[in-house]
Amino acid sequence: MEKDFLHLLNIHRGILYKVCNLYLDNVEDRQDLFQEIVLQLWKAFPSFRNESAPSTWMYRVALNTAISNFRKRGKEGKKIELTASELQVPDVRYDDEINELAIRLREAIECLNAIEKAIILLYLDERSYTEIAAITGISLSNVGVKINRIKSKLKTIINH
Repeated sequence: MEKDFLHLLNIHRGILYKVCNLYLDNVEDRQDLFQEIVLQLWKAFPSFRNESAPSTWMYRVALNTAISNFRKRGKEGKKIELTASELQVPDVRYDDEINELAIRLREAIECLNAIEKAIILLYLDERSYTEIAAITGISLSNVGVKINRIKSKLKTIINH
């Protein structure tokens, strides 16, 4: 079981890094959250029944752990520093206009609440609406509504 868990963890560890980078702004806190997510994944692993893709299951556990951690800490007035690479924006030629847009998007995402950040992370990671629903625990029809509202919110934030 341990070998299977470590194999799964190594294949999908990028998921954990994305989630940690989304919710925390300094290295030590991200490392602590990473360890907490791994612990929660280990505890949940015996009950994982392959009813969903392993990445979907890992996202769900990681996001639930991160959101729970985020709520425990309170907002503390901290801003979360995101980079385009952490959101895995395709690596295109970065001229000044594209770079400015990426910065504005990152700053706009910082203004979202914890759940909205999770949904937009999954959306930007090109997860299907079905996967987003399974990971976040919201209905499939509600995923589209929430994504559209988040997009509108981001447009409003960016345009002001």
